[in-house]
Amino acid sequence: MLPFFLPMTHTAYIGRFAPTPTGPLHFGSLLAALASYLDAKAHAGCWLVRIEDLDPPREDPHASASILRTLDAYGLHHDGEVRYQSLQTARYQERLDQLIAQNLAFPCQCSRTQLAGQVHLGRCQMTSSRDCAWRFLNHKERWCFDDRIQGRHCEELRLLGDFILKRRDGPWAYQLAVVSDDIDQDITHIVRGIDLIDSTARQAQLYQALQQPLPSYAHIPVALESNGQKLSKQNLARPLSLHHVENTLFAALVWLKQNPPLELKGSRDELLRHAIAHWHIENLQGLHSQSAPNDFLLTPS
Repeated sequence: MLPFFLPMTHTAYIGRFAPTPTGPLHFGSLLAALASYLDAKAHAGCWLVRIEDLDPPREDPHASASILRTLDAYGLHHDGEVRYQSLQTARYQERLDQLIAQNLAFPCQCSRTQLAGQVHLGRCQMTSSRDCAWRFLNHKERWCFDDRIQGRHCEELRLLGDFILKRRDGPWAYQLAVVSDDIDQDITHIVRGIDLIDSTARQAQLYQALQQPLPSYAHIPVALESNGQKLSKQNLARPLSLHHVENTLFAALVWLKQNPPLELKGSRDELLRHAIAHWHIENLQGLHSQSAPNDFLLTPS
């Protein structure tokens, strides 16, 4: 039996872009930001920005300001105030306490060595009530959803195991934090990279447990380097330039299969207005990955 989810009852569209401040935005980041922005604005909706700053050792102290400057330079102006995950710890604790009360979250002292590469399934032996992680007691069922770009996507939940909600060394884990924030911000539509599609099943279990409606999802293809690796900060992707913004936006729209008119290439605002008016997310259907333009590759082919 598939899990039951409450229907989405919001009438307004609220989308978001949620970068991690581990470095400057690159072309792959721009694609996710632009696609989520255009989808929101094409539906006369709100587009929010959230900085997912939950892992200080990995973060660049200047990255948040750089990300916001870059979005502004590219004409991707957010609605409302920027939300910072580092300021939401009380809300995450409330949600964890709710899951604990429902017997859906449990403490765990199993190390990676003990798990030996296997997924965690079921409660582990506890020798202390301290120095532990918190895990979600995952359902052992198959779960499917209909993605607006990728179509029907299914996950075997038993292969995901009991995933982390709060790490043993203290920080909050991605899955609980992102779901908590999306609920608090009334997010109705999520447009993000396909590299995050495997997180959707985990997040869906949290939405169900917290008795909240599931947003609509659309996972855009991933942009690849010439060697086939994902264009990412980890792979030293080139930071976006604040010069010739119009050319970069044009290239991003071409990559997103939006067929922007060549005569608009010199105007950032006209490009964006046209892209909003002619946004067709379905042009990306079935695509899982494609190469980034040569200008944005470390090693052009």
